[in-house]
Amino acid sequence: MEKVLVVGNGAREHVIAETIARSPQEPKVFAFMKARNPGIVRVAAGFSIGDITDPKMVVGYAKETGADLAVVGPENPLGAGVVDALEDAGISCASPLREAARIETSKLFARSVMDKYRIPGNNTWRAFEDPDEAERFIDSLNERVVIKPVGLTGGKGVKVVNSALVGQLKDLDEAKDYARKVIEEKIGGQGRVLVEKYLSGQEFTLQAFVDGEHVIPTPVVQDNKFAYEGDTGPFTGSMGSFSDSNHLLPFMTATDYFRALDVMKRVVDALRNEGFRYKGVLYGGFILTSEGPKILEFNARWGDPEAMNVLPLLKDDFLEICWAMAEGALSGVSADFEDKATVCKYIAPEGYPTNPVKGERIVLGDLESTGALIHFASVDERDGEIYMSSSRALACTGIADTMADAERMAEEAAARVKGRVFYRRDIGRQELLRRRTEQMRRIRRG
Repeated sequence: MEKVLVVGNGAREHVIAETIARSPQEPKVFAFMKARNPGIVRVAAGFSIGDITDPKMVVGYAKETGADLAVVGPENPLGAGVVDALEDAGISCASPLREAARIETSKLFARSVMDKYRIPGNNTWRAFEDPDEAERFIDSLNERVVIKPVGLTGGKGVKVVNSALVGQLKDLDEAKDYARKVIEEKIGGQGRVLVEKYLSGQEFTLQAFVDGEHVIPTPVVQDNKFAYEGDTGPFTGSMGSFSDSNHLLPFMTATDYFRALDVMKRVVDALRNEGFRYKGVLYGGFILTSEGPKILEFNARWGDPEAMNVLPLLKDDFLEICWAMAEGALSGVSADFEDKATVCKYIAPEGYPTNPVKGERIVLGDLESTGALIHFASVDERDGEIYMSSSRALACTGIADTMADAERMAEEAAARVKGRVFYRRDIGRQELLRRRTEQMRRIRRG
């Protein structure tokens, strides 16, 4: 019986562990987590709590369990070299080595690779260590910009010039100040800042299984980062996401999809040419503009919540796919998905993300009868009760033939969660979809 180690303890890792566990090969799943996730605990044959960014601790537990294969969920362990240490210890990984994971951990590396290999979909950008040079570049663009720390900031370091958005930059002067702050305070750990042109359009996520050469795409998903309904409030890690039964989105065409997929394939080829075999899931964060899809960012792992939209639809053996990614054998593997729509709504503590309540108990009620899938995120289980931390608590995902039915299922489950919580009711609803589709029509018309 095969033994698989999953590293991480969020809802993303919950759905990864769950999908591996349903393999017909009946593997034993073990988990190494920084906090106890009750959903993962119920799926796993065993677990350990520790520092998931400490390669020695992770390898120690992997050896203790006799793990044959490992899947690393979050980005920080990738940047810390956990995959490198596991493979040095003889444990195969369906996740990228640290050098290849720089496609996420260094935004400068990602943009530079796209420039070097003339990969379409890149943006106008420059990186700076000198704040005065950054200011001059911002002035030269003389339009809205995006300021990004080069290193990892947990999704909380990027700021855009948009006076209508809470917590963002109201004008170019604030953009210059923030660029200087990123450099001088070494936000992201590197003391370097990326300045990019602001792009208008609709964002979407394309994730793919990759073995270093072959790329197998999964259904397209749209994330919803604003805290409140109507796309208002501050940015969050995400309040939910949705996908459609045709594996596209209402505002995009098949041409848009294939152009985005071509970008993903070219990036994988470029990394191989650079000497880095990328293996694992590659996440392309795109924005659909009047010129077609453009890259906002790459992630070197599944999205959270996008994993909850995609993995439950997988008809084939996820364990077999993970082995194929690890061993460079995807060309002989099938990865088909159900033609279903999905809507995921995240339950978060009141005040999230700026001033969330902490340690509050939540009551789940009868969620099973709704038919929705429930994946635990940042919670703790004590004496049979569920308590929140300061981050998102659990994801409720509806799966149905239509997005409208999937949304109703997710809504019914989310509404049954009681406590000091909130969620976005409009995710996946027709009014939201119509508004975004109409916006995209206007952008295409110019």
